[in-house]
Amino acid sequence: MLRAFSTAATGMTAQQMIVDTIANNLANMNTVGFKRSQVDFQDLMYLKLQEAGREVASGVTAPTGFEVGSGVRPASTLKVYTQGEMDNTGRDLDIAIEGDGFIQVSNPGGGTRYTRDGSLRINATGNLVTSSGYIVEPAITIPVNARSISIGKDGTISVFTDQNTTATTVGTLTLARFPNPSGLSNEGGNLLVETPASGTPTMGTAGQTGIGTIQQGFLERSNVQMVTELVNMITAQRAYEINSRAITAGDQMLQTANRLGM
Repeated sequence: MLRAFSTAATGMTAQQMIVDTIANNLANMNTVGFKRSQVDFQDLMYLKLQEAGREVASGVTAPTGFEVGSGVRPASTLKVYTQGEMDNTGRDLDIAIEGDGFIQVSNPGGGTRYTRDGSLRINATGNLVTSSGYIVEPAITIPVNARSISIGKDGTISVFTDQNTTATTVGTLTLARFPNPSGLSNEGGNLLVETPASGTPTMGTAGQTGIGTIQQGFLERSNVQMVTELVNMITAQRAYEINSRAITAGDQMLQTANRLGM
C-alpha cells in the first residue's frame, strides 16, 4: 500500500482538529473572559533510507540524506492570553482585569479554581460570588444596608451604607498570577484549575508585582477575532481537501498499477 494513504490521513485528522478548535472559539465569542485556543502540531517519524553524511566515494560524503515523512500529529492546544476587549457595563459589581491575573474562587467540592470572569454577584449571606455562585477568595462580605459599592484599581472594596456618609472598606480583592497560565486546565464554567505545568500561583495586590489592574464597571470580552477564526477555518478546510486529493491520487496510482498485467 502507498505510504501516502496513511500520511494524508494524519493530515486530514489534524485539519479536522483545527476546525473543531475554531468552532469552540467562535461558539465562545461572547463568553466573558474567554481566551481563544490554537492547536500546535508536530511531524511524525521519518523513514531514513539514506543517512546524511554517508560516504559515496573515497573521501566524498553526501551533503544530504534521503528521508520520507509519515505525517503529522497534534501536540497540544495552547490558550492565547491576549487582552480581550473591555465592555463598559456601568454595573458596580462588574470588574475587568487589565493585564495578568485571575480571580481566585473556592470550589464547593474542595480545592481552588481561577477565572477571568468578573461578573460578580452577592449571594444570600452577603458574600461576593461569581455568576455561578462560587465564593471569591479571600471571602468578602457586603453589608446588607450597602447602597453603593466602589472597587479600586488595586482591588480595595469600599461601601457606602445608609448610616454612614463616608466609605467603609470591607475587603480587598487579590489576584493570582501564574508563571505559565497556558498550562492551566479548563474545567468549563469559565473556571481554570492549577496543574504542574502552570506552576504555583502568586497571590498579590492588583497593580503590583506584574499583576494587572482592576477596572470597575467593565467586563473583559473574549479575545476571539471572528475574521481571524474564519480565515483559519478556510485554510484548514482547503488543507483537508488537499490531503484528501493525495489519497485520491494514491488510489489512482494503484489502479494504474493493477491494470499493468491486464
